[in-house]
Amino acid sequence: MLPYVDYPFVQVAETIGASSDEPLIFEDIKVKLITSFLFSYPLAGLLKRIPDSKPQYKNLFIVGVSLFYLIGLFDLWSGLRTLLIDAIGVYWIAAKIRGPYMPWIGFVFLMGHMSINHIIRQSRADPHTVDITGAQMVLVMKLSAFCWNVHDGQLPRESLSEYQKERAIIDLPGLLDFAGYVFFFPALFAGPAFDYVEYRNWIETSMFEVPAGIDPNKRPRTRKKRKIPRSGTPAAFKVIEGLAWIFAFLKFSGRYHPKILAGDEYIKYGFLQRVWLMHMVGFTARMKYYGVWTLTEGACILSGLGYKGIDPQTGRVQWNRLQNISPWGVETAQNTRAYLENWNINTNHWLRNYIYLRVTPKGKKPGFRASLATFVTSAFWHGFYPGYYLTFVLASFLQTIAKNYRRLIRPFFLTPTGAPTAYKPFYDLLSYLCTQLSLSFAATPFFLLTLSDSFTAWSRVYFYTPIGIALSMAFFASPAKQYLVRLLEQRNRQDGTAGREKPIAVPVEDYAVTHDRMGKNSIMGLPSDLGRELDEVIKEVR
Repeated sequence: MLPYVDYPFVQVAETIGASSDEPLIFEDIKVKLITSFLFSYPLAGLLKRIPDSKPQYKNLFIVGVSLFYLIGLFDLWSGLRTLLIDAIGVYWIAAKIRGPYMPWIGFVFLMGHMSINHIIRQSRADPHTVDITGAQMVLVMKLSAFCWNVHDGQLPRESLSEYQKERAIIDLPGLLDFAGYVFFFPALFAGPAFDYVEYRNWIETSMFEVPAGIDPNKRPRTRKKRKIPRSGTPAAFKVIEGLAWIFAFLKFSGRYHPKILAGDEYIKYGFLQRVWLMHMVGFTARMKYYGVWTLTEGACILSGLGYKGIDPQTGRVQWNRLQNISPWGVETAQNTRAYLENWNINTNHWLRNYIYLRVTPKGKKPGFRASLATFVTSAFWHGFYPGYYLTFVLASFLQTIAKNYRRLIRPFFLTPTGAPTAYKPFYDLLSYLCTQLSLSFAATPFFLLTLSDSFTAWSRVYFYTPIGIALSMAFFASPAKQYLVRLLEQRNRQDGTAGREKPIAVPVEDYAVTHDRMGKNSIMGLPSDLGRELDEVIKEVR
């Protein structure tokens, strides 16, 4: 650590009641970490001002800033070693190994190394230390994707999907370009993750070329001779939003800390108040992620890497290439799919494109093996605390019953043409409450981490979500399911005889099943239909 660099953080931390290396309000957001996110904004502004014709200078600047963060600010020599082991190991694997097993060798190497660090961090059980596992989790996504992109670059173009063609790496990048990709400082500690081709297109400025056919008047404005469009305004909105979430987290976390759910005071409240407190604990914990991910996305936008082209309809520049979270989408979700799709978006992309679809043999549809591999990867990637696995398993069941409700109950609140009935707002309100409260229950172990605390908290709200899941699964496994199907078919036949054939509202969710088979529906490694996956296992055993 550089001399005297710690002094201002000590003063700030003492003002808020914690030391510079202790969590703020008992949580993992630390003064230095937040400061590094904020430092990244002016540094990203400087990075953008390095001449486009000098990409090597940009790479050197990126690596230099990351070294300052790791060593000068956090004194993380061991963390630097960890990141270098991953980066050097993967570069060697990609350069020296050929054939279909190369990406899997890189994947096992990265996951194995990260798992060791997860176990070490968990065994220390010291929340007052800064470790590198968060940055390593981001790097694992980037480098495992890098291996697949290199592998795709060695295959015939006609055998690749459009997604693979866009990201294929034909020639291995130079060490300096690779180092810039690995140590991209705005996304060093908390993401977002992105593919190497996106970084290459950014540093070579080919990302900013406007496609033919775009009205010249709609071209994004730039300064001087730079190709990177002006991004100060969208970045400013992100920093304001991110700081608002951080301050809200600091305000609420003193009252809604996860430990209250396992404390003695919690049981003194009435049942409904306990459910409300559990929901608020989850919401408060999410504020931390909203703040961190929004701040890091804003720094990426300011550097130009968040650029996603021009919306052909509105003519406006889009800056959501690296969006990792949609707080509004999460907090207003009326079903588990919408909730999870808006959470940790880039991890969803990684799991779908580099695990779920990659374990499926060419020409076949993803099935149980793909879902199982994705689920295990997602779980191991997060770590080995038992609470993580309780959350994932319960969320899998929630996905399944939510699909059944949407397929068999929701159509009764729609006309056969899909228009809402007068009772649809009541369904929407009930589905919103069920989604939010059940996922708050399911996410509680993710924050409490241990089995004992998790089951204690669950028992104090009488296991309302597992009981609801059990009753729902029993209902849909009973003759009532076929009865609902007959009612829907009868209603649609009757409506169809009124003069003209109308579309049936029932198959809306059947499309989602087909969509999932094409690899578009895997979220956070959770099987979208647990019952269907179990049926496939039984068939394979037979």
